[in-house]
Amino acid sequence: MSLVAIVGRPNVGKSTLFNRLTQTRQAIVDEEAGTTRDRQYGKAEWTGKEFSVIDTGGWVLNSEDVFEGAINKQVQIAIEEADVILFVVDVLTGITDLDEQIAGMLRRSKKPVVLVSNKADTFDLYSQSAEFYALGLGEPYSISAVNGSGTGELLDFLVTKFDNKEEKTEPDVPKIAIVGRPNSGKSSLINAFIGEERNIVTDIAGTTRDSIYTLYDKFGLKFYLIDTAGIRKRGKVTEDLEYYSVVRAIRSIENADVCILMLDATRGIESQDLNIFSIIQKNRKGLIIVVNKWDLVEDKDQKVIKTFENAIHERMAPFTDVPIIFASALTKQRIFKILETANTVYKTRTTKISTHQLNEVLLPIIEKTPPPMYKGKVVKIKYITQLPNTAIPSFVFFCNLPQWVKEPYKRFLENQIRKNWVMTGTPINVFMREK
Repeated sequence: MSLVAIVGRPNVGKSTLFNRLTQTRQAIVDEEAGTTRDRQYGKAEWTGKEFSVIDTGGWVLNSEDVFEGAINKQVQIAIEEADVILFVVDVLTGITDLDEQIAGMLRRSKKPVVLVSNKADTFDLYSQSAEFYALGLGEPYSISAVNGSGTGELLDFLVTKFDNKEEKTEPDVPKIAIVGRPNSGKSSLINAFIGEERNIVTDIAGTTRDSIYTLYDKFGLKFYLIDTAGIRKRGKVTEDLEYYSVVRAIRSIENADVCILMLDATRGIESQDLNIFSIIQKNRKGLIIVVNKWDLVEDKDQKVIKTFENAIHERMAPFTDVPIIFASALTKQRIFKILETANTVYKTRTTKISTHQLNEVLLPIIEKTPPPMYKGKVVKIKYITQLPNTAIPSFVFFCNLPQWVKEPYKRFLENQIRKNWVMTGTPINVFMREK
């Protein structure tokens, strides 16, 4: 999947464009320059092509912002790692010294660059964009990120720049990404799987700088294990290479079929674990949670295990149908169970349920607990089927008023599917369509 970085000086509308492309309000937008200090990560889709988007902080020099150095380093790394760069400039202010400096850096990068002349809110401003030809980066695309004008033409051109190269792996072999915070034991787990010191293991967080593919072919199981750099809390990502590794870890999640999320048993589930979980969820990947370093926990009775499981489920709700394995990469406790479960979750993604079974089981449940009335109208679900050839199990519920079936009831339907068929560890889609 291609990675697009949005770069530019402060207050040119990078975050507004990010929100427009990802169709979210994820990035904070403010008139004050320098609002974005961390990178925002999101997904976008145009003409059937999905891609990832990173919004960076504004490039500045000699400012009073104490974060200036860190922001500029992250911009440089985003440029280095991205497949395509959107360079945003402001048509109202024209070319500035900072624009020229960024343009020089982009020309030296040899990366595909799309020049975006933002804030062209009226047709009269379009002609002013011609000034930006002087930056030597080709034709400027005039847009208004606020109202969306011109973004269709921009996206049409952007997707032509994608080089859809994939990792050189065998076809039809599942890819399992091992992800988690730094020093949670990811490399140790892979070494335990393959029985050799394949990956460097130290006590220093952030040792793994890149994603490493290892083919596992033992005991009737065959798949690629992807060891990723540890994902550290954004506020602590101060080292150049560490931010580089965070981007690669995100890309590994995108390329995987199933993710093994490593938790540290001595620290419990923390906010950064939930951030990684949200990236996995956003990419609709299969999931296994491994509570590593279980050998270091003194009290291991069932009550402690249940408390740990409840804490995980509570913080990951509403997606709680996920396998949790308490293991130790060091002592190799339950490590084969992790592989077996990963294989099971992968196969679950291809589960097919007959239309007859779906209707026979779910229609009586729906009749007993129908969708809530909306403005005095009764929603009637008449027929259910599973879509063929989808990446994850996807179900269509045909009804008279699909637009009035809200998310809580869709979650109820999803829970009923999970209750009657094994879907543990895999996300599923629920669609409402008019019959």
